[in-house]
This record gives sequence, structure tokens and C-alpha cells, in this order.
Amino acid sequence: MAEEFTGVCLRVNLTTGQLTTETYSSILMRRYLGGWGLIGYHLLREVPPQCDPLGPENKLIVTSGIMTGQPLAGGGRHMIGGKSPLTGGFGAGECGGFFGAELKRAGFTSIVFEGISPTPVYLWVHDGQAELRPAEHLWGHEALETEQQIRDELGDRLVRVAQIGPAGERLARIANIIHDLNRAVGRTGMGALMGSKRLKAIAVRGKQRPSTADPERISELGKWFRDHYKETGSAVFSTLATLRMVRNNNNFGGLPTRNFQEGVFEGFEKLSAEHQLETVTVGRDTCFGCPIRCKWVVKIEDDKYPVRPEYGGPEYETTGSFGSLCGIDNNYVTCHANELCNAYGLDTIGMGSVIAVAMECYERGLLTREQTDGLELVFGNADAVIELIHRTARREGLGHVLAEGSARLAEWIGQGAERYTVTIKKQDLAMHDPRIKYGHGLGIAVSPTGADHMHSLHDNAYQTVGGLAEIEPLGVIEPLPFDDLSPAKVRMVRQVIIWRTLDNLTGICMFHSWTVQQKVDLINAVTGWSTSALELWQASERAYNMARAFNTLAGLSAADDRLPERVMEPLPEGAVAGKVIPREVFAEALVKLYAMMGWDPVTAAPTRIKLEELDIPWVADLLEGKKAQDVMRERPEGEGDAFG
Repeated sequence: MAEEFTGVCLRVNLTTGQLTTETYSSILMRRYLGGWGLIGYHLLREVPPQCDPLGPENKLIVTSGIMTGQPLAGGGRHMIGGKSPLTGGFGAGECGGFFGAELKRAGFTSIVFEGISPTPVYLWVHDGQAELRPAEHLWGHEALETEQQIRDELGDRLVRVAQIGPAGERLARIANIIHDLNRAVGRTGMGALMGSKRLKAIAVRGKQRPSTADPERISELGKWFRDHYKETGSAVFSTLATLRMVRNNNNFGGLPTRNFQEGVFEGFEKLSAEHQLETVTVGRDTCFGCPIRCKWVVKIEDDKYPVRPEYGGPEYETTGSFGSLCGIDNNYVTCHANELCNAYGLDTIGMGSVIAVAMECYERGLLTREQTDGLELVFGNADAVIELIHRTARREGLGHVLAEGSARLAEWIGQGAERYTVTIKKQDLAMHDPRIKYGHGLGIAVSPTGADHMHSLHDNAYQTVGGLAEIEPLGVIEPLPFDDLSPAKVRMVRQVIIWRTLDNLTGICMFHSWTVQQKVDLINAVTGWSTSALELWQASERAYNMARAFNTLAGLSAADDRLPERVMEPLPEGAVAGKVIPREVFAEALVKLYAMMGWDPVTAAPTRIKLEELDIPWVADLLEGKKAQDVMRERPEGEGDAFG
């Protein structure tokens, strides 16, 4: 009989310097899995929802998934969360690379950071041990220098480092947490949260192989993916990777251009995957256990826009944010901007977007040249973009306001500038326009983390029978056009966003085209459970609803589940010129989605019936006003304190 599948939580009190460990019970692990599930669990039971996100009561939660650290495609991702300094609600981001696998191999499922350190520190985790070390000498340094110094101090070039840059130190709400120099937990301002705790970095090294109930089955599935992924939807990521979306979205008429005012960019060819391969790409990189190698490595020897290969290369989102969104058709600029954001620790989507908003406001006369510190902030001004990245990371001049994100920039500008922001819950949209993806728009409108493309559906993929392979076992068997928001499309949205959330619990990358049954087999092989698609579905739905519940307790409501005004306006040219989601159609679809999800139509919170169905009535107690400590005390035997 296989051993019970449990987990180990390292708890770090930064105020006192005390480090303790706790064991997650097998019941907790089966109910919440990892990732978003554990983040939601810790937030709801330990963090006052109304607390200051940058204050001592908030917690930074670093956690792996069931699959993290396993030797196969899907073993390289981990998740980080807390109350978001950007949205004020549930904050979380996911990241690939090698850090998560190394953490798991060091013997820990998660790390919970509490309080605020009196001085800058970094955490050193290795083979079941951990210690806090001084980091005053690292404070203010950029990512590459910080990683090199930590590795030198620890005497090991294989140490993996997650860190904040100067932007996180200065509490920029669009700051990220950078890993391996070229992967980021970019969204919801987790870098600011980490900076508020004066935690400069987390260094990990582990040599323990994570426990596996059936290693032969894991090996079998890993070899199958290695040998057959080019026959699946993963194949496209091994060729033109995410940058193929520059050409695709431009052809669809939805490549975000000049702050989403247009959907066709005249300079898209110079930003395309093909052009980047021909001009600046010098290699490919990958994540732990993955054969796809979708990460491109860029090197540019240029006096004005140099790029070092250590910082990787830009994905589609970054290229779109600093390219078409800002009216720039120079891939030297987008690659250099990517390096700067990685070095400073800035979310590339948030940084490019806030600059684009500032550019539009400047062109419309809402920002003066005096307010921009003399910069001619017009679309296409590459030098202004690069200068503003520097100033934002340092919080200098206008950069001090840009560091707060687009929504707060608009509040500062006033004069109706909010109509030019393209945000949901104060988080900027990624480079996917709802005017060519109606279902996507609905999904990001209700996302607990604000505009987040990673757990919404992308309608273009589901317009043909062949595109439904991933979700047919979930009962979605008819393709639907991109501009459909019928009850059938709403149901498709629900199925896809819940199933996609499973990746945020397990650590499986969405670029890996594992079938529903293969994901079930993978998790059973790791845990020794006899789980099913239904149980995994409910775990995903549980995590999603916990995130929504935290948002309700933090003060968010149905009014926050909206699309920005900009994407409710028709595009002027391109394949979808003149088309837009009718407001009344979107409103009806939202009502239907609430009903299908089991959410209250007025508060947008999960109903007690839904939470009881998901076996988390204690969350309903919190929503009804009980204090967290009382709810934890009254939980039924079986979950108990949920720690073994």
C-alpha cells in the first residue's frame, strides 16, 4: 500500500526570524492539491481580507503543485500568491523554469512568509533545511548581479533564485518576482508584496526526488509525451512559440495597437516570430522536465538597445506590450525592454500598458510635457518607452506614478482619463482583445486575479471540431464562433476556465497538451490516489471559488466583473472592423455565467449551497461574518486544523 501523500510547509516569520515546519495532512492535499488551492486556503484562514496588502498582516505564499518536480513535461511550474497590492483582492501568479522543481526537491511543498523583516534578508533553502541571511549588500542590485552574488556566497552555481529587483524594493505595484533571470511571476504585483517584507530573494537547492507512488507510470507517461508531443497541440510551441500570435492576432484583426484603439498594426512584420528568429534569436531554453523548448534566447550587440542572453527573450505578451501597443515596430526595442523589466523586476504587460495609457493621454492633451519631465510621449517614441522603464523602476518623476499601474495613473491624471485604461480589477489586459474573442472577454471579466489570460478560454481555438480535443471529455462537443455569447458559449467558458485552473493547482503548463485522462493518470501515479476527472474538476472549482470568496471579503463585488470601456468600442479596421460585444449580450451572458457557477447575482460571491457542494462550508461561514479563528475551531473532524 502506498504511503499517504502529504506535504511540508515551511513557515518563515520575518519579524522574529523564526522558522518552523508543518505537515499538510493527506486530507488537505487531496482537497486543495497545491498552487491556488493552498494559496486560497492560507489567505482565507490567516490573512484579514481588509488588511493593507503592503502591511505586516499580509502573507507571501510560495507553493508548488502536485506535478512540480516530477521528471516530465509539467514538472517545472510553481505558484506565488497573497493579497494583491495591485487589485486589492486575491493575488497569484504562476511561473516556469527550475525554481519550483528545486524547491520540491529541497523537501518543501510551500513557504509562507509572515510579518516584515527589520532589515533586508534572503532565504536559503536546501535539502530540508532553511536559514535567513542578510541581504543589505544585495538591496538595490539588479537581477543578474543579485543571482551571481548569491551563488558565489553559497558556493553553488546550480542554486536557483527567485528575487525582486529595484522595482519591488520600491513597492511598485506592477513589480514582479523574477526567477532564473528570465521567468516571472508577473501579474498582480507580487514583487511589491515581497518587497514590502524586505525579502530580497529566495535561494533553493535540493537533491531529494519528490515522492512518487508509481514511478514506472510517471516514466512511461513522460516518455510518451517526449515522443509524441509534436502530434499534439504542443507542437506549435516548439516551432514559433508564443510569438506566432503577433501574426495570428494581426490577421484576426485583434493585435492590440496604440492602447487597444486599433487591432491591426502596420509594423507587425518587424515584431513577428519569423523576424525575431532571423535577426536576434541565438538559442532556445526550456523548463524543468520539458522537451518543447519554447523559450527563445536573444542576444543583441547594439550600443543603444543591447540584450544579454542571460535574460532570455520576450514572449508574445511582452512583444505586444512594448511593440504594437506603444506603436513601436522595432524588435531591438522590445527585446531591450524585456531585459530591463527582468533586470528591474517589472511586469512587462503592466509596464507596457501603463506607458501606452500615458501616451494616449499625452496625445489627447491630458498629460503635459511638464508632467512627463520633458518627454515627447507620443506613440512610436521608442526612446521615451525605454526611459520610462528606468524611471518607473526608480520611481523618478512620472515613473513614480506609472509604478502604481494604469488605473491609479488615470486617477492621478483625472479629466476622465479612466476611459483610456484597459483594466479589470485594476489589472491591465494581456495582449488578447475581447473583440475577437467574446468568450475570452467573459472569462477575464470574472477572473479572481483581474484581467488574466492564462485561465480563460481563447475562442479561436474552439471554432473547429479539431480544436475541441482538450475539452470534449468535459462535455463540450460542438465548436462555436468567436463572436458567440449564447448559453452554449457561456457553458464552454465555464468548463474551460475551471479546467484551466487545474494547471494552477498541479503545476502543469498550459502548453502541454495532456488529455483529461492523462492528467488523471499523472496525478494518480504521483499520489497513489484513485482520483478521477470529477474529483480534479471539483478541486479546481473549489480553488476558483475560494479566490472569489476572498475577493468578496476584501470588498470586490459584481461591479468589478466588467470589461473596460475601450473594448466595448468597435475597432476601426481589420477583419472585425465595426464589431463589438453588444453590452446587453455581455450583461445577459454574465448573469448566465453567475448562475452556472453558483454565484449570488447581487454580491457575485459563491453561494452557501455551492460551497457546501464543494465541501468547504467553512468558507461560507466566513462570508456570513464569522471570524476566521472561530471557523477554523469549528471545522468538522477530518479536516481539523488540516495539518498533520
